[in-house]
Amino acid sequence: MVQQQARCPWAEHGELERVYHDEEWGMPVHDDRRLFEMLNLEGQQAGLSWSTILSKRKSFNAAFADFDPARLVDFDEDRVNELMQNPGIIRHRLKIQAVIQNARAYTALVERHGSLDAFLWRYVEGQPVINAWTEISQLPARSALSDTLCRDLKKLGFKFVGSTTLYAFMQGVGMVNDHLVSCPCYRRCIEAAG
Repeated sequence: MVQQQARCPWAEHGELERVYHDEEWGMPVHDDRRLFEMLNLEGQQAGLSWSTILSKRKSFNAAFADFDPARLVDFDEDRVNELMQNPGIIRHRLKIQAVIQNARAYTALVERHGSLDAFLWRYVEGQPVINAWTEISQLPARSALSDTLCRDLKKLGFKFVGSTTLYAFMQGVGMVNDHLVSCPCYRRCIEAAG
């Protein structure tokens, strides 16, 4: 009897997690706006569950100008105060201010490196790190790579980019393939990376 492959266990907690896991998590992302969105959503997640962030994702996009850095750099303290009243997002002043600061840091990064995509993917030489985990307990919370990226992004002025946050980000945007080898998405992500 052939055993059916099962998705990663963390994705079985609800529909939002299943859809995110099956359609996004681990798939290589090279679009700057999407990379910027995911970087900031991971920062918003700090101290919270990922399902909380997924449930508020549309509201985050509406509140933060679809994570368009060119628009976010113009957000001022009045806009921060408005966002603090928005029940659709995480109403944490430092996290809200971090998105705006990250837009400014993004602008400087793009001037220096050409794109967020080029900057980030050079850390993995343009190809995902492909792990071969068989148990969810094997997945690390951070790595030497996320430590280095954390240090470099902080130097560039980014906020809420700790090493654990960045490791989750790298998993989400496919810089690291941490699907269990038994998960059908494991092979799909490898194929998507070319």
